[in-house]
Amino acid sequence: MPIARREAEIIWEGPLGGGTGTLTSGSGALEQLAVTWASRTERPDGRTSPEELIAAAHASCFAMALALRLDAHQTPPERLAVSAACTLDEVGRAPRITTVELSVRAHVPGLAAADLEQIVGEAADLCPVSKALHGNVEVNVRSELVPGVETTPIQ
Repeated sequence: MPIARREAEIIWEGPLGGGTGTLTSGSGALEQLAVTWASRTERPDGRTSPEELIAAAHASCFAMALALRLDAHQTPPERLAVSAACTLDEVGRAPRITTVELSVRAHVPGLAAADLEQIVGEAADLCPVSKALHGNVEVNVRSELVPGVETTPIQ
């Protein structure tokens, strides 16, 4: 039995160049997101793209895998900031997702930088999105330890 199954649907109207799509997720979290070829290859103008959705999925999945591995090493994170950039390029006269660049900024008290690198590698091996992309897309991960973020209490 699977752990989870999530669904999304897009309704596309018109030809690729001038058409538009509306993406909706089964959970309702992604409700009526506009998608166009121009938002994918030119300017987003408030619309999303498959590459942006892959970047979002990869960043969130990697953050969870890293939090899990840090916890397994008895060094739970106080804060992880993971960003992802997914690149669409032309390969053989066709569009292809070629790379995902992950950037990890971790605030983990008591953790050495060398240990972070090792645990980031463990997270890369564990992350289901990284595994799904493996062999098809170049994935690069850059990580750094950062000091804690001071917060001001809400008054």
